[in-house]
Amino acid sequence: MPVAVTFPYLFSKGLVPGGCLPYLVFVLSLVGIVVLHSAGNVLSDWFDYRSGVDNENAFAVPNLVFHKFEPAEYLKFSIALFVAGIAVGVAITLLSGPGLLIVGGIAVALTLLYSFLKYHALGDLDIFIIFGILPVLGTAYAVTGTWVPEALVLSIPLGIITVSVLHANNAYDTVSDREAGIRTFAMLIGGRASSVLYCIYMIVPFVSVAVSVVLGLLHPLALLCFGAAVPAWKNFCKAATYPKVGIEAMSGLDRGSAGLQLVFSLLLAAGLLIAGFLR
Repeated sequence: MPVAVTFPYLFSKGLVPGGCLPYLVFVLSLVGIVVLHSAGNVLSDWFDYRSGVDNENAFAVPNLVFHKFEPAEYLKFSIALFVAGIAVGVAITLLSGPGLLIVGGIAVALTLLYSFLKYHALGDLDIFIIFGILPVLGTAYAVTGTWVPEALVLSIPLGIITVSVLHANNAYDTVSDREAGIRTFAMLIGGRASSVLYCIYMIVPFVSVAVSVVLGLLHPLALLCFGAAVPAWKNFCKAATYPKVGIEAMSGLDRGSAGLQLVFSLLLAAGLLIAGFLR
């Protein structure tokens, strides 16, 4: 979604160069981030199984726990995906410029380090950088051939929603994660604070876009993303039941946040795309 929104943002600002090359780079960027994201997810599952975070009593993905696949197969698959993702990144670099190597190198490194950082309460920060800052900077550079720091206005709303996916999952898994001997950020601040923080995460993206529009950083049509306020409100209300139902309030909110990210991002991208055509 960060890649999918960054291109319309550049289009709304008149920063997309002429010709077919920017569109080819955009498609390659979408493919590259999906492959690298998949590589990171598979590696994370492997780490979670090896560390005992995923077991027969608590698991996010059952494949390794119930031996549908073996750990060695998962590790090989992750390596293959990393190689494929890096290959796509190299192709984009050849089409755009060497600056992309900086963004790509940091992204791969943080993806490889994700599980370690997650186990030491830094996973949320890692995810914000990987899915908030780097895709926006990288896509803008890949398409334009130059750094576009003002595009980082997209990082707060898109990054926060993505972090809320991880935060909701970690908050719900606090007990099993503690038994596995790891320490997530949600565990660090506790269940009640985690529910409050999640509610804040449901508000910040909309406030961020509204402020950006007022400051002239985003076109007013970016406010189309407020159509996603309905799923955000549902997520907010569920998390707000924590004082009554306890940790069950966080159940399913990872999927709720993922759904919100899809709706929010597509509406934001549509608004910016329309703004570009109206220039």
